[in-house]
Amino acid sequence: MTTAAHSAQPAHERHRAREGAALSGSPAGAFTTVRAVEKATARPVRGGAGRFAGRPPNVLDRDDIWGRIVKPGARLPSVTLLEADLGPIHLDRLRMTGPIVLVFFPYASSAQADAALAGYERRLVPALAGTDAHLVAVSPQIPGRLAELKRRHHLSYFVAADPRHQLIDAFNLGFHAPGADVLLGARRSVLPFPAVVVVDRAGVVRFADVRPDGAALAEPALILAAVEALGERSVYQR
Repeated sequence: MTTAAHSAQPAHERHRAREGAALSGSPAGAFTTVRAVEKATARPVRGGAGRFAGRPPNVLDRDDIWGRIVKPGARLPSVTLLEADLGPIHLDRLRMTGPIVLVFFPYASSAQADAALAGYERRLVPALAGTDAHLVAVSPQIPGRLAELKRRHHLSYFVAADPRHQLIDAFNLGFHAPGADVLLGARRSVLPFPAVVVVDRAGVVRFADVRPDGAALAEPALILAAVEALGERSVYQR
């Protein structure tokens, strides 16, 4: 029986809650990373009715999501994003000048993303100045709506739109959120899980931190450690 409280919750929020719970194996919004999911997820069972014989549905859901999400070793696709102020950004060209730190967030008015992106400007951007890394925040929202976020926090790094979900789909970070298309100004109601992906100059993913919808993005120190592990330094410091 559906309770009044449940029926009052928007459909896209209920769907996002189920996705988040499946990813974390815990109540929706609980903090986790893909590494935690890997440890918590049982491996396929051999024999019986099939490789998933005897496994509860929530384990199947976690396996399906975990199996699709980007991991170290994956390749950066040849994708062009639309920067809020500068227009097209060709990731293939950008990575040739230094590693790329891709930060995936849902939309400009997201409270978690708003706080995290402002914090990155204060704490991560100065630290990355000693490297050749490029920080790129990515959302499926159209550029015009992202521009306000960039100006509000005086963000000096790239804030780019992936309105066709090409990069989000390639990394399998998206989930369906009915009604989100109105907020995004896009044709599809797809939002990305909060994620940080670090790609080296060769276009290989070297670090991936993916969290349930609504969770906080990775801390600046964790991202900086991933970049420093690449051995990258600014050309001005060589």
